[in-house]
Amino acid sequence: MSAPREAGGGLTAGPPPLWQRPAFWLTASLAVLLLQALIEGAMGRTLICTCGTIKLFEPVVMSPGNSQHIADWYTPSHIIHGFLFYGLTHLLMRRRPLSARLFVALLIEAAWEIAENSPAVIDRYRAATISLDYLGDSILNSTMDSVFMAVGFFAAARLPVWLTIAIAIFFELLTGFLIRDNLTLNVLMLVWPLDAVKAWQGAL
Repeated sequence: MSAPREAGGGLTAGPPPLWQRPAFWLTASLAVLLLQALIEGAMGRTLICTCGTIKLFEPVVMSPGNSQHIADWYTPSHIIHGFLFYGLTHLLMRRRPLSARLFVALLIEAAWEIAENSPAVIDRYRAATISLDYLGDSILNSTMDSVFMAVGFFAAARLPVWLTIAIAIFFELLTGFLIRDNLTLNVLMLVWPLDAVKAWQGAL
């Protein structure tokens, strides 16, 4: 079969392949969020806070509502995840559509959220950090963590690099000051817990 021709006799460009269309990758990204929620449900995570209510923001870290509602003081860490994943995919997938890079970022974030809510990591949090009463996230909170990562991803795609870095530093300093915890300290205490840091955090 010959290629389609324009009225003037030239060849017309056909539609781009499915994997080059933003709609394909955005649909795949939504599927990742749904799959994350389904897996966490199969793991026994509760849909919402067992208190029976949904808050836009839970301000108290040392409370049963932390990691159970739409947002909390750890939300800035997930926005920073988006900054980092945008930078990573920019380096490794620069020629790929932004929507395809978001899909990869969501795969990484969803994988972490599922791992974070596994018994092994929950026990690690309880043993190595100040989160002694941590029992895992609700499905709502965990899914919103991934959504906030996507917010950070798109923000990094739009903002100058210097402003993205400045916002990340501001978030780290703000949460470090207010709750004595942030992304940096969270990673440190999971990988290489320090008694001095744990004591300082517990003195809040």
